[in-house]
Amino acid sequence: MRTILLFLAMVLFSALCITGCSNGSSEMDREVKASENEFPPSMAGSINVNDKEYEMVVGNYRWERKQGIDTQVVETDAASPYQIAEYFNAIMVEPNTNINIEIEENPRVSLFLWNGNGREKEVKLKNNQLLAPTSKGQYIYEVLAKWSNGEVSYTFVVEVL
Repeated sequence: MRTILLFLAMVLFSALCITGCSNGSSEMDREVKASENEFPPSMAGSINVNDKEYEMVVGNYRWERKQGIDTQVVETDAASPYQIAEYFNAIMVEPNTNINIEIEENPRVSLFLWNGNGREKEVKLKNNQLLAPTSKGQYIYEVLAKWSNGEVSYTFVVEVL
């Protein structure tokens, strides 16, 4: 009799342990899947010209996050800003027009002018703003935004009239 009670107690204890583990495991799976849906984040970037907003095109990006002892990294390799510009409608501006760069979460921002050979030069910004060039023509810009855990390259094109 004592052996049967001990056996039943062990079976009941095992059943409770298995049930407890499987419930915890499925809750953990939901959390991980929800986090995976949010990674990598999509950070909207736009420029504002004369109170009109224009979305920038996202190019390369790199994001990383730590989960426990693991680090996840997502990195893309997109076309260059010069190549992206071939399929992008230029934003028509007058010379010396103020152009405001607006990106979610206020990253550190660098701006580069591009030509057919690559990055031509870095353009200095003041408060994420630049003045359109004074000479007529098309100008391809890359905005490199950096956060503590990632970076995104954005492209926009202006045509100075």
